[in-house]
Parts: sequence; structure tokens; C-alpha cells
Amino acid sequence: MTTSHYEQDFLAWSQEQAKLLRARRYSELDSDHLLEELESMGARERRELVNRLKVLLTHLLRWQFQSHRQSRSWAATIKEQRLSIQDLLDDNPSLRGILDRQIPKAYRLARLVAVKETDLDEATFPETCPFSWDEISDENYLL
Repeated sequence: MTTSHYEQDFLAWSQEQAKLLRARRYSELDSDHLLEELESMGARERRELVNRLKVLLTHLLRWQFQSHRQSRSWAATIKEQRLSIQDLLDDNPSLRGILDRQIPKAYRLARLVAVKETDLDEATFPETCPFSWDEISDENYLL
């Protein structure tokens, strides 16, 4: 299968690459695109972690700074994100080693989302994440 199949029909290309790998026909592989896809898979997992952390941190901020509006829905979202993050980390243990870099990225976004969703001034929320990883992941923290 040629490189053009990669651009025209990704599914067919990926199935063909898998077939070639199973048959150990390495010289026929589209190595450049395979490497690109492997690298992007890792990036997707990091983005998934940041996105889930952003949702969780947004809800933790809302829970903490709008306590008068706390609801079962917010609590359920916090629990759901904690479980989803734990599953993601169980499936990709190496993500644990980059949490210290991903939490600040996620918090930066979560703070802005919290401003938008609460209509509170940005200065209401701490500039840096006020939650440790132990607090973020603790199923009983704040709930």
C-alpha cells in the first residue's frame, strides 16, 4: 500500500500495516508514517490526561469557591473524573511520571473555565494549583 493510502484511507492503511507486521514483511512497511502515528499515540494519552485533569480541577474549584451551589451532579462529575484519571494512569503507568508537569497545564485551563462557568473574577482563584496530587486523586477530598 502506498503512502497516498495513508492520506486517503487511514483505516485501510492501518489494517494493511498491521497485516504486514504480522507477516513480518518489514521492508514493505510505511515506516515514516508508522513512527509518526506511534508518537502521536503518546501525545493523545497526554492530552487525555490534561483534559480530564482540567475537568476535575474546574469542578474542585467550583466546589470550593461556590459551596452554596454544590450539587450531586458536581459531586458525580468529580468522582467520574477521578475514576477516569485512575483508569488512564493504570493503563498508562508512565503518565504518573509526568503528572507534575501536566497538573499545572491543566490547572491553567481549569482556572479559566471556572471563571467562565462561575462568573467570578479570575483573581478569586489561586494563580497556581491549590491542590496536591494526593488531594486531586483522593476520592474523599472535598466531598
